[in-house]
Amino acid sequence: MKVLLLPLAVGVAAASPLATMADSFIKRGVPATIHYSQMTLYGGFELAYDLTGDEKYASWYRGQIDALVQDNGTIKNWQYEYYSLDNYRMGNNLLYWYEKTGEEKYKKAASVIRQQINRTPRTATGGFWHRDPNYPNQMWLDGIFMADSFYAKWTKRFDNKNTSAWDDIALQYDNIEAHTRNRTTGLLKHGYDESKVAVWADPVTGAAPLVWDRAVGWYFMSLLEVIPVWPKTHPARKRLINYFTTLAAALKKTQDKSGGWWLIMDEQYVGAKGNYIESSGSAMFTFGFLKGIRLGLLDQKQYLAPAKKGYNLLLNKFIVEKDDGTVDWEGTVEVGSLSSNGSYEYYISVPLAVNDYKGAGPFMYASYEIETL
Repeated sequence: MKVLLLPLAVGVAAASPLATMADSFIKRGVPATIHYSQMTLYGGFELAYDLTGDEKYASWYRGQIDALVQDNGTIKNWQYEYYSLDNYRMGNNLLYWYEKTGEEKYKKAASVIRQQINRTPRTATGGFWHRDPNYPNQMWLDGIFMADSFYAKWTKRFDNKNTSAWDDIALQYDNIEAHTRNRTTGLLKHGYDESKVAVWADPVTGAAPLVWDRAVGWYFMSLLEVIPVWPKTHPARKRLINYFTTLAAALKKTQDKSGGWWLIMDEQYVGAKGNYIESSGSAMFTFGFLKGIRLGLLDQKQYLAPAKKGYNLLLNKFIVEKDDGTVDWEGTVEVGSLSSNGSYEYYISVPLAVNDYKGAGPFMYASYEIETL
C-alpha cells in the first residue's frame, strides 16, 4: 500500500523515511560493485548515519566499500585503461572513508581514480570524453556528476592551491553549459558531441535533441557538491552559482502540478503519450531545492513550497510499504543513454525498475534535508 511516512504539515514524524529506506536496503542486500548506482545509494547511508548516529549504517556501508578496496589500496577488478567517467563516482565514497578513518588504503584507492582522470581522453576544447572508446568527443551531463564532483573534492583536500586544477574543473561545467543549455527554457540537453558526428548531434551545437530528467538531475546535484568546496577567490565560483540558480529557476517553472517532473522535459512532450512523471529526476530536483535553500543559494520563500510539494509526491506516489516492514522505491527509469538515437521513442521505451539505487539514493538525500529542516 502507498504510505505517507512524513506528514510535512506537522513536522518530523516518528518514522524516518531516510532510516526506513536505509534499513530496507540493508535487509534486501546490495551487491558490492564499483558501479555508480551503488555509490549514489551509499551517499544516502552517509546521511542516515549523520542523521541518526546509528553505527549500523556506517558499519554496513564500510563493509560494502571494503569488499572492493584491498589493504594495499588497489580497487578490485579496476581497469586502468578503461576510461569511463561513470566509474569515477566511487572516488567520493573513498574520500568519505578516508576523512572518517584516516586509513591510507582509502586515499590510495582514491588516488587511483584521480590519476585515471589525468589520462582520460579529452575533446579538442578540453572536456572529458564520457567513455573511451564508446563515446569519443562526447560530454554528457551524467559525466559531470560522475567525475567532476570527485575531482573538486580531491583538489580541495589535497591540492587546493593548484589553480590549474580548479580551472580545469570549471572548464568541464563551462563546456556543458556552452553546448547544452537552452537559453530560452534554462534547461540543458542530455549531452553533446563536439565532433558533431553522432546520429543525434545538432549540426551547429552538437547537442543531443532532448532534455532527459535524470541527466539534468545529475548535473543539478553535482553543482551542489562542488560549490561548497570551491575556493571563494576563484572567479568560476560566481559562474557555478549562476549555473545552479538559473537551472533551479527553470526547474521551478517546469514542475508539474502533481509536484514531480516529466521524464522528457521538453515542452512539446509534456503530457504526450508515453511520457510520465519519473521518480529519480523528481527526487533529485526536490533535493536540489532543499539543499539549495540550506546553503543559502535559493530563496526559501520561493523554493520551500515547491520542494515540499515535490517531497510529498515522492512519498505518496513512489514509496510502497511492504508487509515485512521494508519499503520499495518505484518509478525510476532503468537507464537513458546517448548510445541510442536520442529520440523520444527511445527514452520512453526504457523500462522502469523497482528499488533502483539511482532513484532511492536521491530520495534519501531529499529525506535528509526535510528531516533536518
